[in-house]
This record gives sequence, structure tokens and C-alpha cells, in this order.
Amino acid sequence: MSGHDHGEDGVSRRKVLECMTWAGTGVLWTITGGVPRSLGIIDSAEAATAAAPGMTFLQISDSHVGFDKPANPNALGTLEEAVNKINAMPVKPSFMIHTGDITHLSKASEFDNADRIISQSKLDVHYVPGEHDFLDEEVKFYRERYGRGTKGAGWYSFDAGGVHFIGLVNVVDLKAGGLGNLGTEQLAWLEDDLRGKSKSTPIVLFAHIPLWTVYPEWGWGTEDGGRALEYVKGFGSVTVLNGHIHQVMQKVEGNVTFHTARSTAFPQPAPGTAPSPGPMKVEDAKLRSMLGVASVNFKQNEQRLAIIDTPLQG
Repeated sequence: MSGHDHGEDGVSRRKVLECMTWAGTGVLWTITGGVPRSLGIIDSAEAATAAAPGMTFLQISDSHVGFDKPANPNALGTLEEAVNKINAMPVKPSFMIHTGDITHLSKASEFDNADRIISQSKLDVHYVPGEHDFLDEEVKFYRERYGRGTKGAGWYSFDAGGVHFIGLVNVVDLKAGGLGNLGTEQLAWLEDDLRGKSKSTPIVLFAHIPLWTVYPEWGWGTEDGGRALEYVKGFGSVTVLNGHIHQVMQKVEGNVTFHTARSTAFPQPAPGTAPSPGPMKVEDAKLRSMLGVASVNFKQNEQRLAIIDTPLQG
């Protein structure tokens, strides 16, 4: 966020950095009374039990349909594996959120293939774009498919199960080093969208590039993300879901829980562990343990929200 301390009883920026979690299979996060805490590693069966009943939705990200390089020669195939895993869930989710980079090169055929596979989940899907979805000259393929009823470059909000969801677009005017950007028009809309909402309403913000600064040297952050987070700081329960970095990272700062999702296509290196970001080739046997989806559960009466990350394999 903006780098300020929260006082002696709060969490300093340094402490927050120490609390960043590189998460493996089935790390369950809950928010009870606005206080996030990790319940540790659980297996998928326990995760499924813990997640029900209540409203459950899925986050999927970075499908990169059309990618065919050595890091994953068949990104469409691993997307289909992810959808098969979703279809096998014991509790059918209410809907799905896709946090961008649906395609790799914004080709009409890539969007068509993504739709064909994702529709097999038979779930309503709420999309926000990644920078790879805005590569065609007129940026029409994404907007024709997913932009109806949205504002500006594709931002919008909706309510489900007592939670207010806000889809933001931070890939239109990338800043130095590839940092995301929301812009003044979208920020003004966000402030207006939240006006009048009860502070007890759980808020979920979702966008492609992390709204918090993960690693600015690689463009892993949003230049004006702190302004968006200022608008939600008075709410008791805020969850921020992002993609872009192709790995699970989690951070808690005050009332806000930040979570980035795995890709269904290929992993990227951990921040600073390679000369630059990009597709990371791993052993074939290891690839599916580094790809996956996230399941999120909210229980109305308990103000409880849990995030369960599930790899395709492992």
C-alpha cells in the first residue's frame, strides 16, 4: 500500500513484508470479524468440507490461450484440465471470476477457444482484462465479448451473496517498468460506486495486475493502486484478488487481504530470482503442481471468507 505504519498495535510495512506468504496446496484463509488469519495447510478434502456451506466462487487467471512455447506447449489443454477440476468439485460454485490474460495475443480464435473451454464449467463468469487481452489494434475482441454493460475500459461492480464485487481495469496505460494504472476516471467511478455502502459490507476488488506493490522492478504492482485502497480502508472486510504474476502470494495489511492466483498456463519466477519475469520452464512432472485455481467461500452470518488454492496436480 502507501508505506505508512499502523502504530504500535498495528502492522508496520516491514512486518507486512515478513508476513508475505508463499503458499502451497490448500492454504485456507478466513476473515472473521474483519481479522484475516491463516488456518495453515489442509488437504483438498478438508478444504472442500471447510468451504461449505455458504457462497463459494472461483478465481481463475492467466489462461494465455494461444501460448505454445516450451514452458507449456499446450496452454489450452491445461485450461481444460482446470475446468475439469472445477466440474469435479463436490459443491458447485456460484460463479467464477477470471482475472485476465484470457488469451496470449488477443486473437479472435484464441478468445473463441477460451470461451469454448471455460463455458464447459456451466458457470457465470465475470472477467477483467489482462494486458495480453488488449493487444489487437482496436481492442475490440475483448470488449465485444465481455465489455457489454461495463464502464470505460471495462470496469463494473455487482453484488452476490451479501458481498460487493468490483472489477477494475489496470492494464490500459501501463507505467514505467510495466506498472499497472487505474487512472482518474476509474478512481472517481470507484469512489462513487462505494458511496453509501454500509461499512459492514464485505468488499472484493479484482483486477489483473496486483493492486499492491509486489515487485516494482518487474512492473508487479499498480502505480495508483494505493488510491483505490484508500477508498476501501473504512470497510471491515476487504479482499483483493489479482493475477499477472502466475504464483500465489498473500499479504494482510489492516483490514485488507491480498491474494494473487496461479496461472492455468505457465509459472513465472519468484520476484528477483531471475533476470526478468516471463514464462518459466520447469520439469514436465512439476508443471501441473505450479498451475491451478482458487476457491473462495463466504458465510453470511460469520463474516467469513476463505481462500483455498488448488493446483492441477499434487
